[in-house]
Amino acid sequence: MASRIDQEYQDLKELVHRAVVERLDEEGIEVGKAAKSTLADFVRVSVSDYLTANKVPLSTQDLSLLSREILDEVAGFGPLEPLLADPSVNDILVNGPGDVFVEIDGLLQRANTRFINDDHVIRVVRRILSPLGRRLDESSPMVDARLPDGSRVNAIIPPIALDGPSMSIRKFTKNHLTANDLLQGGSLTREGLETLLAQVTDRRNVLVSGGTGTGKTTILNLMSQHIPREERVVTIEDSAELALDHPHVVRLETRPANTEGTGRVSARDLVINALRMRPDRIIVGEVRSGEIIELLQAMNTGHEGSMSTIHANSARDAMVRIETLLAVNGYDASERAVGRLIGSAIDVIVQLARQPDGRRYVSEIVEMRPDTDDPYRMHHLYRGASHGESALA
Repeated sequence: MASRIDQEYQDLKELVHRAVVERLDEEGIEVGKAAKSTLADFVRVSVSDYLTANKVPLSTQDLSLLSREILDEVAGFGPLEPLLADPSVNDILVNGPGDVFVEIDGLLQRANTRFINDDHVIRVVRRILSPLGRRLDESSPMVDARLPDGSRVNAIIPPIALDGPSMSIRKFTKNHLTANDLLQGGSLTREGLETLLAQVTDRRNVLVSGGTGTGKTTILNLMSQHIPREERVVTIEDSAELALDHPHVVRLETRPANTEGTGRVSARDLVINALRMRPDRIIVGEVRSGEIIELLQAMNTGHEGSMSTIHANSARDAMVRIETLLAVNGYDASERAVGRLIGSAIDVIVQLARQPDGRRYVSEIVEMRPDTDDPYRMHHLYRGASHGESALA
């Protein structure tokens, strides 16, 4: 019964939305140029007029809700508007019109939000992409783009997505966690923090390792804040999430191919270029492809104190992951040579973990101490505990 009533409301919402858009056109009102308050008044009156003309009974509360949602449709991103405005929401995952999930404090949960139908989802995605000059249609069914506020959106539609359009948004936040936040949240101890920051001041090459959603960018951002201010830093990211309060930072961001399949600038291209920019340190947001070759070589040739992150579930797994990246990207060398390259380039691995309840913490900090028998011999500098609340985001 509840689902039938909800569907009736969604059907009504679609009809009202069309009527309001037609009335905007008739009045010659340009949404992009009109003040939000003016639009809000216009939408409220138009919705009320439609309901009266069509004899649709609606309570004052429901009328207010419908007017607000229609305003979001006209001037914003529809059902996504309240989620985008909620600072507690880190990720928005749309699996279809009625399946919307959000991540809050490390936990995925179903949102009390839905779209009208598949076309509604696609319409909102296209509205997001429109000012970015990106397209989403049958000939180009996948898109990955960065919004003006730094958030990252990925969308995929049929025929590639078999069950309907899907979208994920990784929200960008300017409220980066401080060292005290991590201490108070139980993500690491005072000893762990001192060990972590010592790696920065000692110019150690650091790899932050962890699974999806373990807070790798948070830790990388925290460490980057403590780079001496007289040093020149070049950052390379797929989407700019690092926020360095530093006087000498050059920020570089990758670029996907355009609709013609040209113009792509990869992380590897940017690392190669960064080496020509006289950096003291290079920070790569995440290594996931051929950029690992140039980064390791940079770490071995005078760019001490460089940092990056990698997806791996343990420090040892991180080494295997790097070996795999080197192999699939054409680094032709013996197993021994590869081990020596990795073992001599990376000084410290910071391993992050995430509990089933969403708690995230620094599980260990290990120092690489390679020898002739084991290029990946490790020594623990810090071991974390998994109990307590987690601040990592």
